[in-house]
Amino acid sequence: MGRSSTPGEGTRPRVRHAGQLGWDDDLYTDGPAPGRDGRGAGTDREGPGHGGRRRGTSHRHGKRGKRRILRWVAYVLALVILGTGAAGYLWYQHLNSNLRKGHRSAGNNAAKKTAPNAAGQTPLNILLIGSDSRNSKENLKLGGSKSSVGAKPLADVQMLLHVSADRKNASVVSIPRDTRVDIPKCVDPDTNHEYQATNALINESLGRGGPGCTLDTWEQLTGVYIDHWVMVDFAGVVAMADAVGGADVCVEDNVYDIPKPKVPGGSYLKLTKGTHKIKGKKALQWLRTRHAFESDIGRAKAQHMYLNSVIRELKNQNAFTDTGRLMDLAETATKSLQVSEEIGSVKKLFDLGMQLKNVPMDKINMLTMPRIVDTQDDNHVLPKPVAAEKLWALLRDDQSLDPKDRKKSGTKNKSATKNKGPAATATAAAPDALDLTVVNGTAADGQAATSGRAKDIQDILRSKGFTKATASTSPGSALTTAVTYPKDSGAQGKSDALSIAQALSLPTSAVKVSADVDTLTLTIGSDWRTGTTYPKQAAGDENPLEGTDAVNGSETDACMPVYWPYRF
Repeated sequence: MGRSSTPGEGTRPRVRHAGQLGWDDDLYTDGPAPGRDGRGAGTDREGPGHGGRRRGTSHRHGKRGKRRILRWVAYVLALVILGTGAAGYLWYQHLNSNLRKGHRSAGNNAAKKTAPNAAGQTPLNILLIGSDSRNSKENLKLGGSKSSVGAKPLADVQMLLHVSADRKNASVVSIPRDTRVDIPKCVDPDTNHEYQATNALINESLGRGGPGCTLDTWEQLTGVYIDHWVMVDFAGVVAMADAVGGADVCVEDNVYDIPKPKVPGGSYLKLTKGTHKIKGKKALQWLRTRHAFESDIGRAKAQHMYLNSVIRELKNQNAFTDTGRLMDLAETATKSLQVSEEIGSVKKLFDLGMQLKNVPMDKINMLTMPRIVDTQDDNHVLPKPVAAEKLWALLRDDQSLDPKDRKKSGTKNKSATKNKGPAATATAAAPDALDLTVVNGTAADGQAATSGRAKDIQDILRSKGFTKATASTSPGSALTTAVTYPKDSGAQGKSDALSIAQALSLPTSAVKVSADVDTLTLTIGSDWRTGTTYPKQAAGDENPLEGTDAVNGSETDACMPVYWPYRF
């Protein structure tokens, strides 16, 4: 009793002769199979012992043969399809297993998600983080000393990618790593350790609760809701640069970024004057170069040039539509990137990549936050009062950073009018019913705080009916004046805060939600040191893009200047 080698056929008697259908090459032909005597199975067998040929036997054999051929073809195709599907599924699962994921927030995100525009579209905001971690052999080999192993990583590169709701323009804004900001209270998701709110350099946020704390810090500073974060380390940059196949960069002079007397460290980037296609370790050196490009600000501009070049390269390769290229990039990306958990699958990452596919290069603008020198330490910077807030407002309102685009669409982007997030619907409480704390935060810009400032504003508020306003004896820190309301107070808290802002003629952008306050809090910022009326914006701050080293994606001839001590 033999078992069929053909799936679905069941058992059948053991085959006695190889000449029977299903065992020889003629299985795949239309002709008759040969008999034992070498002649066709349908040949007349006359004479003693053979008997006469039954009419129609060859015809029936031919039909059965064709049917069996079709069945074999069907079985083979089914196996191929199933095998391909299984292989695809296994590959997809393999890519998903490559991904490292983390919590989107460290427990203190406060910005409101933007409401859809009239077409049901929402802008996309992704925080791109470059970690300086040396806590792996690969990363240590690419930069740093053994003494840095085990130290908490710093977020030395921080960029916010904003893609407009209609996907017609995109912006990238960098904040220099040495920017002093207020970092909110964060909980480390791995250890559950709680870090209290502090005023420190923004790159320290990564070590105070992971990428989620960096995201929370950005949201508190900008008021922009950030959908996701993506983080990469040194080894990841090298791998991704190789996967892309290289990107063009340009330097105006020969450059060699090596340690100098009294200036330790260097990326060891060495290039001759002109344009070069760089990848791998050379790409990492370009992105890390600081001294030869004069400062962190110069480094950010070089990073923007590189990113623009990478996007151009991917578009030229048709990487957004070429399945083979997508598979190669997906393999590398899933191994190289760490992402927030809500985009922790290959499909979701693929969908994110597709968001940039149709954005024209001339509608991609990259820049660095407007800033001033920190008077507490001239190696550090602070967001420039008014100008930085105007930049954040453009992002919150989903407006292009290109002044020409804003001019075409008028002062207000039409799609942004329905894009400001949920409005407060509750009726504000009577002024004399509101408990309000007034904080003196005028020292945020590094200058000495204005003495008695909280008490002065308290008196103004009481004269306007806010009789429960109380000046705090604890100093605060705010570059721009803000009215914050508790996160759990919802629409009522927002309405109450808006009524305070209106009474002081503050812009509505001054109203913010916070998980760090238990009651309505007015923090007087460095932008309102004196006077009883909130000052109008200075004429010099009308353009929030001034001094931001903006780079447009269409600038194929962009070239980095080289600081003279690092030329050769």
